Amino acid sequence: MRMYEADGYYFVTARTFQSRLLLRPTPQLAEVVGGVLARASRTTGVQLCGFVAASNHVHFLCRARDGALSRFMQYVLANISKKAARLVGWRGQFWERRFAAEPVLDDGALEGRLKYILAHGVKEGLVRRVAQWPGLSCLPQLLGAATRTFRFFEWARRWESGKLVPGGEQAFADEWASREELELVPLPAWAGFSPQQRMERVRAMVADIEAEGRRKHRGVLGLAAVMTQEPLEPPAKTKRSPKPWFHAAERSLGLLFMARYAVFVGAFKRASARFRSGDWGVEFPSFAFRPWVPVRV
Repeated sequence: MRMYEADGYYFVTARTFQSRLLLRPTPQLAEVVGGVLARASRTTGVQLCGFVAASNHVHFLCRARDGALSRFMQYVLANISKKAARLVGWRGQFWERRFAAEPVLDDGALEGRLKYILAHGVKEGLVRRVAQWPGLSCLPQLLGAATRTFRFFEWARRWESGKLVPGGEQAFADEWASREELELVPLPAWAGFSPQQRMERVRAMVADIEAEGRRKHRGVLGLAAVMTQEPLEPPAKTKRSPKPWFHAAERSLGLLFMARYAVFVGAFKRASARFRSGDWGVEFPSFAFRPWVPVRV
């Protein structure tokens, strides 16, 4: 059962179907995903602190203002699936299952999750340096201007124009694109830092990531091999691990979260029992998802 808290920070993961490399890291895909993130953030109010698009999954570190994370992810996953699938010629289910969203409870855990996001590509032995990852990453915004402009492809305008043409490239023409600004907000513990101080923190993270990558991997796959991987074939091996309930550097905060969650579940179950007995106006806990009621009822 999902419990989204107002203004909570979450580490979000969504994986492609059978872990296929459907998010092959090309400049065009980065433009597509960046535009979708920018539009979703602007329309839902969810703020992004970090993001990365790997070949078969995405990670977002975000602040779910007003509990809007589900609306944000619905928009993001639906639009990425349609447009990224067109780029690689994939038909059918795009995402493997519903997204995972783990609460991040303190400043230490937030920095740890941001470092984890930046490590993609290096920690798997694909590239040697963080900046070499060719896919969409928050690194340029962490080391430069916090706002970056992407194109969002308004496919509804293609229908309205009557110029629907079969094929992938026509769908990504500038004629259907509008500009969206994607803003990266600093971690709460970094809000009082100057831009230079935040950049120094990021550079220190990157140095640690690359040093650990050199210790772990004597050689790397290399950029050319990454770009030529077959996106439609399932990989020979993929990482599978249970999702944690939360991320916290302080164990006591994790215990408090689990206590809040137990209260939430109890309140939801009591409301659900009343709802199923016919009390349609019963109050559910804040940010819970009310059961669906048929129109005739």
